[in-house]
Formats: sequence, C-alpha cells, structure tokens
Amino acid sequence: MTSRTLRAGLVGYGFAGQTFHAPVLSAVSGLELAAVASSQPHKVHAEWPGVAVVPDVDALVARADIDLVVVATPNAQHFPVAKAALEAGKHVVVDKPFTLDAAEARELELLAECNNRVLSVYQNRRFDADYLTLKDLLASGEVGRPVYLESHFDRFRPEVRDRWREQKVPGSGLWVDLGAHLVDQTVQLFGKPDTLQLDTAVLREGAQVEDYFHAVLRYESGPHAPLRVVLHATTLAAHAAPRYILHGTRGSYVKHGVDPQEDALRAGGRPGGDDWGVDPLLGELKTVAVENWVRESTVPNRRGNYVDYYAAVRDAILGIALNPVPPEEAVALMELLDLGTRSAREGRALAP
Repeated sequence: MTSRTLRAGLVGYGFAGQTFHAPVLSAVSGLELAAVASSQPHKVHAEWPGVAVVPDVDALVARADIDLVVVATPNAQHFPVAKAALEAGKHVVVDKPFTLDAAEARELELLAECNNRVLSVYQNRRFDADYLTLKDLLASGEVGRPVYLESHFDRFRPEVRDRWREQKVPGSGLWVDLGAHLVDQTVQLFGKPDTLQLDTAVLREGAQVEDYFHAVLRYESGPHAPLRVVLHATTLAAHAAPRYILHGTRGSYVKHGVDPQEDALRAGGRPGGDDWGVDPLLGELKTVAVENWVRESTVPNRRGNYVDYYAAVRDAILGIALNPVPPEEAVALMELLDLGTRSAREGRALAP
C-alpha cells in the first residue's frame, strides 16, 4: 500500500481504453482512474459512474489533479497526445505501438528526459502467463542452448471489420499491432537480432492493410548465436499453430493456447480473484537425459498479471522502482518495427 494515491487520466475510451487500461489500472492500489477524455460520456459513466469525463486532451492535461496520462487513442494520435501531456508536466503511459516511427519515439524520449517525467509503453504481453513461463524455462537451462523459437499470434477473423485498425491509415495493420508484442518479447529474451526479414501479405478479400506477417530474426553473434526466431501472425487460422515452439540442444517445448487475461477483460472481467491470469493449458516439454533417453513432462504455467505493469509504473512515478518499459526500450523497438517495414518493402533481410 502506498502513502499517496496517484490520479490517472485516460485519453480515449475505445477498445484499448475500455478493455485494457481502465480496468487494469483501477485494480492497482494507490492508483485511481480520475478522468477520461472521451466523446462518449454515457459509455464511460455506464462502467465508471464516479469518473469525470472531459471533452478533449487539452481539458484533461490542464487538470492540476492528474498525475498520469494514459494514451489509448488510435495509433496516429499517440505522439501528439503524449507530447501534449509531457509538455503539461504529466507522467505518461502510451499504448503500443509507442509512435508511428522511431523519429517520433526519440522526440518523446528526449522530452520526457528534459521534463523529468516517467514515460512508459504498455507492453502488457511481458506479463502474459505463457511468456513468463517461457522466460523461466529458458533461464532454467532445461532445453539446453536455445537454437530455434517460433512465436505465433494466430487468429481466425475472416470478416474485415469497419474499424481504423483495418483501414489504410497511418499506424494500422498487423505488423505494428501484433508485431509490437512479438518483437518486444523476443528482444527481452535474446536482445537485438543481427538481421530481420519480414514478409507481409493482404490475404482476406476486401482487406486494405496487411493481415499476415512472417518475420525471421537471425542471431549470428553474441551469447545466443546461432539462433533463429520466427514470428508469425495471421487473421486466417481457424486451427491455430502452437503459441510457442522452442527447440534447444537438450530438448523441446511446445505451448498451445494464449494467456487468458485478454479474453477475460473482453468479457467484462476485472483483475483479481484466485483464478485471474491462470492459464490451464500446460506446455509440453521433452528433454534428453543420459544415453539419449527422452523424458516427457508438462510445465506448470506462471500466473500472468497485467496489473503488475501498472503497479510498476506507480512505483516508478513515486521513485521507488524502475520504469517497467523505459523509453529507450520503446525507441529500440520502434527502430526494429521500422526496419521490418523496410524489409518487407525491399524483400530482403536487413541489419539494425
């Protein structure tokens, strides 16, 4: 329990604000959702009757009682809204992707440093049960030296929906949406790759932006070399591939299914309770013991908890912990996303 309650203002009450930010940050002790900038006050008040609703960003950042501004707008507005909040002296959390490109990301990083404000990006997938389990498994050394990892985000959404994420506007498309998660997780595990090659496609009839990507990250130097990482996402997978496939020098690990927190939040659930973040689908592990005898087992999942992200942001603002996703990491990720876009355009592997 903290001695001071920080008051947060949320910009945007669409899918990200309503599903991922409002309920998650409100579950953190010492952090209060105080105001929302939205053109739909009835929608906000239906779920958060005690929260003030203001008409726009200017009205929100002008409030002296707001400590933290959370940016949950369409991607093209991340940079201008975050900039306005930082210039108003607020701490800022930005939904991913951080910005439209690395140049915007570097400008925000410098502004936060000059104003001595906490600036963080909502990389909630670092707090997924399956990712935390994979991270522990790699650290344990049970599979030996990792040589190959596949990380999939496969969905079946054959109908093109009328929403900005699927329209030909800045910041749309699957690469910046799901690639921002998969690349971030990979860099957290293995560091920056030596090369990245991205293939994208528009597979659904009537789709305007890429709804498929396949990226290959090559590690040819450093402590993890040689290593290949394949990152894959599609909207046309009625039978999804495993979430993770890991091969190492002494075994393999396969994990099906995804962390349950997003589905719970989509269904209107709020963090808390004994079963929050518990993934019942256990991964399968095969390891080689003496004389090539293969041992098969299951791997208990860590418990996922997106609340841990906002608790860390709270503590970073209070000066008692580190920023969970500091701007330098967000800038580095944007550089890799930009590199992937260029790779897909040029049809070749590129070095960062």
